[in-house]
Order: sequence, then structure tokens, then C-alpha cells
Amino acid sequence: MKIAVINSGSSSLKFKLFDMQDECVLFEMALEEIDTNHAGALGVILDSLEEKGISINSIDAVGHRVVHGGEDFSSATLIDNDVIKKIDSLSSLAPLHNPANLQAILAIRQISPALNQYAIFDTAFHATMPPEAYLYAIPLEMYEKHKIRRYGFHGTSHSYIAKECAIQLGKNLNNLNIISLHLGNGASVCAIKNGVSIDTSMGFTPLEGLMMGTRSGDIDPAIVLYMQEELLMSVDEVRTMLNKNSGLKAIANESDLRKILDADDEKAHLAIAMMLRRVRKYIGAYATLFENLDAVVFTGGIGENSEYIRNESIKGLNIKNIMVIKANEELEIARQINI
Repeated sequence: MKIAVINSGSSSLKFKLFDMQDECVLFEMALEEIDTNHAGALGVILDSLEEKGISINSIDAVGHRVVHGGEDFSSATLIDNDVIKKIDSLSSLAPLHNPANLQAILAIRQISPALNQYAIFDTAFHATMPPEAYLYAIPLEMYEKHKIRRYGFHGTSHSYIAKECAIQLGKNLNNLNIISLHLGNGASVCAIKNGVSIDTSMGFTPLEGLMMGTRSGDIDPAIVLYMQEELLMSVDEVRTMLNKNSGLKAIANESDLRKILDADDEKAHLAIAMMLRRVRKYIGAYATLFENLDAVVFTGGIGENSEYIRNESIKGLNIKNIMVIKANEELEIARQINI
């Protein structure tokens, strides 16, 4: 069975084609800095696929990483018109991602209408969080009527890490207790107890939690009110600032941590110190949720490649087992379709 996986990010598009008989990669391509034209980028990739002698008609299914699925989706979902409408309706909660995810879905549908497409939602892995983890301390009707709650994201990555970690430690997944850190331009921490998510740093949207490349992470919510009331900023201006012009970029004038680590100036040092402080706070807080913690696991571009960030993240914490596992969200998506 051949399964293509499309990971359509806010400014990138990754494509991998797997032969699921042995999970080998038949073709892969990634395009960066594509702005908003994800459909056009996908066309470039499919042209390259054809040049390799592989027709899209030879593909059995396509899996899409979709960031926000609300409460409606907890497993791989065959995409139909209703699913498309739901993904679109949730775009305001994941403005950097859901619209990009939809572009790729609709482009494939136009090129090959009969090809089965599946959505694998970042939120699905966190459907196991208990109410005390996913509810906010606001009037309960906000959840009951409007579904305002913590959803969590990067679920496909955290799910893959949990399964791979269990294999490497020789443990049954159902007995695995870890703290998983997906550190990249977007970043999140997940407490995984007995193999399932019980808490995670991202919330109602991917904006909550750690300080990220361009996202603010946790802030006092009254700041938003102040910016609107006192600074007369519009909703769109606030949204853009918090999602695209905050985080590392706001402090160091740069969102790429590799460049920030190479810079020897006060702003760069401050940005790194702020980021690390928040990472340590989350690790320390989540460690209290376990009686026995098997490991703290790092993944993502930063987590995998920066030994300095890993070492500083656990500094002062009594963490005995530190692991690094390379992210492979695309393979996890393909596996979920190939069940």
C-alpha cells in the first residue's frame, strides 16, 4: 500500500510517499518560505513526483496533518464535505495552520477527486486529558455551550515519541511515563502517563504554553484587554502580534534559534534565558504528576539538534533519564491510516 503524507505548515509544505509494506520512503520533498500559496507549492511537488515516474493515480491514500480538530475527531478520519467544513470552522483557532491544511486537501481533491484523503489531527492524542487538565477556570457554560477548553497540539509528534520511547526502553506502552518536549519553531510539552496524554502546554489554540519562534506562549490575558482598550489595537492586530511577531522574534529580532544561539548580544541572551526558564517550569510542574518518571524525551528541530538547550532545560531538575528521539510525524500519520 502506498500512502502519501502531506504536512502543510504555516510557511512550509512537506510531502512523503511511503510503501507501507516495509515503511520505506519512495519519495520526499519539502518546500520552505512559501507564504500562503500552499496549493501552488503542492503542484510543484506533484510535478517532481511525476518526473520520478510516480503517478498520483498509483497512490492508495493521502494523509494530512491537520492542526485543530476540536472535540469532534480523536482518530484518523476519512475526509468528506462535512469534515472540510469542520476544519474550516476551526481556522480561527489555528490561524497559522488550518487554512494551510485545507489548501492542500482541496488541491488534492481537485487533482484526483476519487483519491481517499484522511485527516490526522494534532488535537486527537490529547483527547485523553481529564477535565481538570482541559477545563479553564472560567464559567462552565463557556465550555458547555461554546467548547472553550484546552485541546493541545503536536499530538501526532507526541504520540510517535511515546511509542518509539516504549520500544527503546523495552516497556509496554501502557506502562510508559514520560515528559515529551517537542521543541521547534512551535513548541509544546506533554505529560504522558501510562502511554496517554494527561496534560500538555498548548491550549485552546497553539498559542498557549512555551515561548516559541513567533508565538508568545503564556501571557496574562488582561494584556489583550489592555492592548485593545488602551492601545486601541484591533482584534486582527492583536492576533497577528501574538502569533507572528512575539516569542523569540519579539525579543531577539529573530525567530530562528540557530541564529540566536550564534549571536553574542544582550537581546539574544535574554531571549534564550526567557525560553529556557519556561521550559524548566513546565518540566518541573509536569514531573509532579508522576510517581515514577521513565524519561524526559526531546524531539523537534531544536530538541534534537541543540545539546545546549537540552542540558539547560533540565538544569537544576532531578531528571535521571534524558532521551533524544528524532521526530517522524509523517510515518506516524501513515501508520494511523494503515491500521
